[in-house]
Amino acid sequence: MSAPKKVSIIGSGNWGSAIAKIVGNNVNHFDAFDKQVKMYVYEEVIDGQKLTEIINSQHENVKYLPGHKIPPNVVAVSDVVEATKDADILIFVVPHQFVKKLVQLMSGNIKSTAIGISLIKGVDYNEGGIQLISKVIGDALNIEISVLMGANLAPEVADEKFCETTIGCRSKEDGKLLKDLIQSHNFRVVVVDDVETVEMCGALKNVVACGAGFVDGLGLGDNTKAAVIRLGLMEMIKFAEVFYSGSKLSTFFESCGVADLITTCYGGRNRKVSEAFVRTGKSIEVLEAEMLNGQKLQGPETAVEVNNMLKARGMEDRFPLFTAIHHICVGEIPASQMVDCIRNHPEHILTWKSGL
Repeated sequence: MSAPKKVSIIGSGNWGSAIAKIVGNNVNHFDAFDKQVKMYVYEEVIDGQKLTEIINSQHENVKYLPGHKIPPNVVAVSDVVEATKDADILIFVVPHQFVKKLVQLMSGNIKSTAIGISLIKGVDYNEGGIQLISKVIGDALNIEISVLMGANLAPEVADEKFCETTIGCRSKEDGKLLKDLIQSHNFRVVVVDDVETVEMCGALKNVVACGAGFVDGLGLGDNTKAAVIRLGLMEMIKFAEVFYSGSKLSTFFESCGVADLITTCYGGRNRKVSEAFVRTGKSIEVLEAEMLNGQKLQGPETAVEVNNMLKARGMEDRFPLFTAIHHICVGEIPASQMVDCIRNHPEHILTWKSGL
């Protein structure tokens, strides 16, 4: 019988802490897992006390997930190498802007046999185009990376309200192991093998959510918001077709696709801040600092990276919603022009559409 697998969580925001609740409980119910879970925590001082000390003594992340107890077998560690060096399973759940720095520190200091799973919703852009975060991690650490995306607003997951999620995994064996680690009574997991599409859904839906927030800020109503969500879904599908050949349409109907898109466009932080952007006239950066208690937005950053890719390919006119959202976020056009930008969307030009 193989030794129990050690688990490490890289990240401790509200989503990381919510997942820590589930994982910390689940390892106690399966012999396959070591009972202690290490969680990398970016060290902060809260009312004169280190956040790691608060978590390890009070078993609560008082800054990012107050009011929810984290199991005592989850141990907060402020050094990412110390938190991950012995792990067999690495769970990545940090803002995508911080991934490269962290994996550089981890490189050469983890088990060569480890596997990872990314819960990070975003993409990276370099001269070669868009790169999925799972590839950034996998290339840096030379390990296999699966992904988890879904309609999973962290506070509701922490409240143990029923929801679904999607794991994209290339290995059936790893998929079963990760499902055992993460699924709970009210957090139901479906495993699919379409890893790239699962991850792309998780990134692109945040861009669409900004558009939904602009609609709310302008007071345009539910019909307009529904149109933005539908057109956003169509652009997500088209983007995957163009840049990730082999994507499966069925994946967009898992929790990572249409379900996550809907919940983010009604309840997520990208929608919330984008609405305030229209109503207050303040910049995205100012509102992020004022409204998110140290958390980071993914939508505007992803919109920049997506637009870089589209511009390089001369394809902005094929993705008018993504393009308009980017131009609004960076202040190049007012939010009031968004509807004009999508009024003649390619989806509206076709006079006849055959069935799927």
